[in-house]
Amino acid sequence: MTSSAFHHALSALSLVALLAGCAVPTPAPKPEGMGPTEARRVVATVLKDKAPDADGWATDIHAALATLGLPSTAQNLCAVMAVIEQESSYRADPAVPGLSAIAWKEIERRADEAGVPMLAVRAALAVGSPDGRTYAERLNAVKTERQLSEIFEDFIGMVPLGKRFLSDNNPVRTGGPMQVSIAFAQAHAEAQRYPYEVRHSIRHEVFTRRGGIYFGAAHLLGYEAPYDAPIYRFADFNAGRYASRNAAFQNALAVASGLSLALDGDLISRSPQAHAGETERVALTLASRLKLGEGEVRRDLRKGDEPGFENTALYQRTFAYAEELDARKLPRAVVPRIDLKSPKITRKLTTQWFASRVDERHGRCIERLATLTRR
Repeated sequence: MTSSAFHHALSALSLVALLAGCAVPTPAPKPEGMGPTEARRVVATVLKDKAPDADGWATDIHAALATLGLPSTAQNLCAVMAVIEQESSYRADPAVPGLSAIAWKEIERRADEAGVPMLAVRAALAVGSPDGRTYAERLNAVKTERQLSEIFEDFIGMVPLGKRFLSDNNPVRTGGPMQVSIAFAQAHAEAQRYPYEVRHSIRHEVFTRRGGIYFGAAHLLGYEAPYDAPIYRFADFNAGRYASRNAAFQNALAVASGLSLALDGDLISRSPQAHAGETERVALTLASRLKLGEGEVRRDLRKGDEPGFENTALYQRTFAYAEELDARKLPRAVVPRIDLKSPKITRKLTTQWFASRVDERHGRCIERLATLTRR
C-alpha cells in the first residue's frame, strides 16, 4: 500500500470512529401503564375498604404484573382485582363452606374407583398424622383448600393405603386468591422462572397471596388473544385459554354445516378412547367443501389450544364459507356455554355467569381508577 493510500485508509477509519462516537443511542421505549408507586397507590386506595392489608395486596398485584412483563394499566390491574374479588373476596386461602363433607365424599369416590373398602380407608384415616391429630380429625375440622391439600399430601406420603387409592394425585386442583389451577402453576414454573423463593413446593406457593396472584395473573393475562373485550379473557380464565375464540369457531362451523354444535370451546376430544369429538365430526363433513383433506382438518383442530389457530386454513375457510352462506359477519369471540361442575358448587352456574360477574366488577374498578388517576 502506498503512503498516500495508507493515509486515505487511516482517515476513513478515523471518520467512521468519529461518527460512531457521535451516534445518538436509541432511546428506551416509554413504559406503558402506571409507574410502581402510582400503581400501588391506586390499588391500595381501591382496596382499603375491601381487603385487610390493602398495601400488601397492592404490592403483590403490581409485582405479579411487573415480573410477568405486563404493564400496570388500569385494564390489567382491574382484571386481576376483579378475578380476586370474584373468587376469594381478597382472602389468600378462602374458607369453603361444607369442605369437610366434600372431602369425605371425594375420598369415598376415589376408594370406590380403586376397589378399596371404606372400612379399610377409615382405619387408615384413624392413625396419627404429622401434626399430632388423626387424619380423620383433620378432615372433620378442615376449612380451606390449603388445609385439605396438606392433609392429602401427608396421607399420600405417610400411609401406604393413601398412595394406593390416590395414586400420588392430590384431589385439590385449584387454590389461592384467584383459584388458579395448580397444574397450570406447576407447568408455568417449569417454563418461566418463579420470582419468589419456593419454600416447599409450587403447590404450596399457589395457596399464598403472592404466589396465587402471580400464577393467576399469568393464566389470565400472560398470553396473546384476539379479543376486543375483556369479558372473553374472563371466560377463558374459567373455561381454558382460547375457549372464547374456539367457541366462536364452533358457532361458525354450525352455521356452515347446518348442524347443531355445543359451543364449549373444546375442539378435540379428550376421551381416552381417542374417538373423534363432536366438533371434529362436524368439521370433517365440511372438509371437501372447504377444499381440505381429513388430515388437514385434524391438524388444524389440534392447534385449538395454541395462539394462531385463527390463522389456519380450517378457521379462515370455515368463517368465509359460513359468512357467505349467512350473508353476515360472524363474531370472532363467543363466551362458551358451559355448565360449571365441581363438588364445591351447589347451584347451577355457568361460564357465562362467571365471565359476566367478573366483567361487571372490572368495569366498576376501571371507573374507580379513572377518578383516582385524574387527581
